[in-house]
Formats: sequence, structure tokens, C-alpha cells
Amino acid sequence: MESTPETPPQIEQQATEEMPQTRSAFRTPSWLRDVVVSVSISVFIIMFLYQPVRVEGTSMLPMLSDQDRLFINKMAYHIGDVHRGDVVVFQYPRDQSKNYIKRVIGLPGDHIRIDRGKVYVNGALLHESYVPHRFEDSRSLPDTVVPKNEYWVMGDHRSISSDSRDFGAVDRGLIYGRAAFVYWPFDQLGVVH
Repeated sequence: MESTPETPPQIEQQATEEMPQTRSAFRTPSWLRDVVVSVSISVFIIMFLYQPVRVEGTSMLPMLSDQDRLFINKMAYHIGDVHRGDVVVFQYPRDQSKNYIKRVIGLPGDHIRIDRGKVYVNGALLHESYVPHRFEDSRSLPDTVVPKNEYWVMGDHRSISSDSRDFGAVDRGLIYGRAAFVYWPFDQLGVVH
């Protein structure tokens, strides 16, 4: 009868010794777990939050140059509104396989008029410090009302930009991101205004 109490400790000790061996057989290496977590977070960020894009062309000079690399915020307009002055990325209305980047000038319902390059929104001259004098043009456009759920967009380099003056207002459904941050080249590093 005295041997009965000793048996459970031996069984317990044996089970304790075997469990670490069983766990280590199924244990994922920490470096692999770290890689999987990092890739998952990166995919989530790129698919739902921020997406890297490359600028092609010079219509947004001096803010954005040809071949600049930047991140666009893809969630900005899922949870917020498009504002005048935002630099947006959208599908080109005439060929949705192409993407354009321009600045929002007019909101739905706004009256837009351009007189020898000067932009008037709802009768008031729009102060555009982002358009240097050397990039202005002398085009004019009669009073135009921005349709409901559409936005008037223009490039900062007015003398060469193809924008709403050419293809009209852009439907809200075509706008998919707001330019957020230039990451390349390093001398242009910074927030897009």
C-alpha cells in the first residue's frame, strides 16, 4: 500500500518531461512568425490604407515632379470628405485604365469661372499659392456649375495640365485616394500640401 502514493508523482514527472518535446515539435520558428506577421501587416496597409504610386508627368509641378514616389491614403475618402485643395488620385474619366493626380478646385454645386488664368469659385477669386507665376496660363472658361457628386480638378502647372478644363468634372466614384507623403527622392521627402 505504501507504493501507491509514489506512482502518481512518477507518472506526473514522466508527463512533464514528455510535454516540452511534443510542443517543440509543433513550434513555429520565431523568425518565420515575424516574417508572416510583417508581410500580413504590409499587405493590409497597402490594400486598405496606403498605396505607393509613381508620378508620371509634370502637371503637378512644383509640388510633385515626374517620377516622384509617394504614398496615397486610400482610406481618406471612405471615412471623410473630399476638400478643396486636396491633391487626389483618380481614374481618368475618358480611360479608366489610366490614373491622374490633380488638385481639387471645385466641390459639387460650386460655380467655377476662369478669366485669363485666374480661377473664381462662387464669384470669389481663389488664392492659389501653390501655382507659381511661371506656371500660370491665360486660358478662360465661362461659368460652369460642378455637378452633384463630382469634383473640379486642375494641375498646379496650369500651362501644360490636362484637367477638368479639358475633360470636365470627375465623378466621386473615380477618386480613390489622397496624396499623403513623398518618399522618393529624398530631397523631396515630405507631406503633400
